[in-house]
Amino acid sequence: MSKEIRLATVKQHNKPTDLWVVIDNKVYDVTKFRLEHPGGEDTLVDVAGRDATKDFNDVGHSSEAREMLKKYYIGDLDAADIPKKSPISATPTEASYDPAAAPKQCCILN
Repeated sequence: MSKEIRLATVKQHNKPTDLWVVIDNKVYDVTKFRLEHPGGEDTLVDVAGRDATKDFNDVGHSSEAREMLKKYYIGDLDAADIPKKSPISATPTEASYDPAAAPKQCCILN
């Protein structure tokens, strides 16, 4: 079982010399990678100590980049800190028929 890490703990690691990020609910310590990052150190420092999922996905990282990320994995974001998705209705609501909203027939064409 992997280690669960609270978001409050991740937030404490927000400096260039101590840099953690969350991507897809997984926590990574990318401190040692910051100087090697192709986008520059500032790119990682800007997202240090927070959920960087959107930033990471918006760039469109390659499968190689995702594979490389695995060696910096230190645990999963604690379930209590994972945002809940809004529930999706399992059954669609039936459209109600409103005769007043129906278009009026004004003419019959032959």
